[in-house]
Amino acid sequence: MSADWPTRLAARARSRCVAGLWRRRTVQPTDAVRDFAGNDYLGLARDPRLAEAQAAGARRFGAGARASHLVSGHLEVHEALEARLAELTGRPRALLFSTGYMANLGTLQALCDTDTRVFQDRLNHASLLDGAALSGASSRRFHHGDLEDLDRLLERSPAEALKLVASDGVFSMDGDVADIAGLADTCARHGAWLMVDDAHGLGVLGEQGDGCVGRAHGIDEVPVLVGTLGKALGTAGAFVAGSEALIEHLIQFARPYVYTTAQPPGVAAATLAALEILAAEPERRSRLHALVARFRREAATLGLPLAESHTPIQPLVLGDSHRVMAWAERLAARGLGVGAIREPTVPRGQARLRITLSAAHTEADLDALLEGLATCRAADLREATP
Repeated sequence: MSADWPTRLAARARSRCVAGLWRRRTVQPTDAVRDFAGNDYLGLARDPRLAEAQAAGARRFGAGARASHLVSGHLEVHEALEARLAELTGRPRALLFSTGYMANLGTLQALCDTDTRVFQDRLNHASLLDGAALSGASSRRFHHGDLEDLDRLLERSPAEALKLVASDGVFSMDGDVADIAGLADTCARHGAWLMVDDAHGLGVLGEQGDGCVGRAHGIDEVPVLVGTLGKALGTAGAFVAGSEALIEHLIQFARPYVYTTAQPPGVAAATLAALEILAAEPERRSRLHALVARFRREAATLGLPLAESHTPIQPLVLGDSHRVMAWAERLAARGLGVGAIREPTVPRGQARLRITLSAAHTEADLDALLEGLATCRAADLREATP
């Protein structure tokens, strides 16, 4: 008898539950939980200035864009935002996408085909991996942050092939930063283009909040730069920044751009407000970095398993999925929300609490987090004692 769909779904659900990997959505209360799980690094998502700018944009342009950018949905506010993002990153042009996932899928699908060789860091975001698969390109993954391994793979590839190296800027689960200069140098030696997804660096790193690439590395080093707006900038959407030729190519060939309704104009207006705040209030970044430093200092004193990250992403690798869920539940009981990350998001045996810090956190928030983590560790020690 052939398998049926309900049987297949039930079997997959059982296997994931037994492994402790079943995911559940929870409706987040507005104020009752201290949020150490989100990506609102500068505390802009709930800034009333962004809310007002979004409302004003909707009143002026409408709640939705009504069509794709290439039909009639590309509005004055989108044009202004693209220009401002290009300026921030030191690129000639930028192109808006509705999500970061779509930006990576669309860019890789538009640039690559079966004659292209793509090389990716092993810990790249799923959207980069999926984009390369969608393009049909031959794809290889180099060891995380290992430039020698990348160099070997590039050396073995056909000299006549077009080569593209793709990497996260700040790795979303580990919080470490790619060696952009080293990647650029390796690519230059092999005639490869470099694409960097700086989703978690934009707004946080760089002298102007322009990320780990931005103005420090021009289009000669990083021809393809991707950034998102729904993290440090507190809104939604994404963009690709680069040369005139790159942007025009994406407008013609990036299917997720061509066939998607343009970003709601109110969101674009809110992002313009966020960029103004980013430029006018550098103290937000300073406060964020001070909180990160304090957390790392005191977490080390508590003996917590810190990863090598000096960004707002602070993973505590606990290894076992059940242990991760137990810690997350203990913290939730104290009104502390943290990310409980398990496979397949991270490799087997690398389950972790993904703790993220924000400029909106107070010293009291951080005190509560550290106290909660100390309680979790103490509970583990008690359970381990015969």
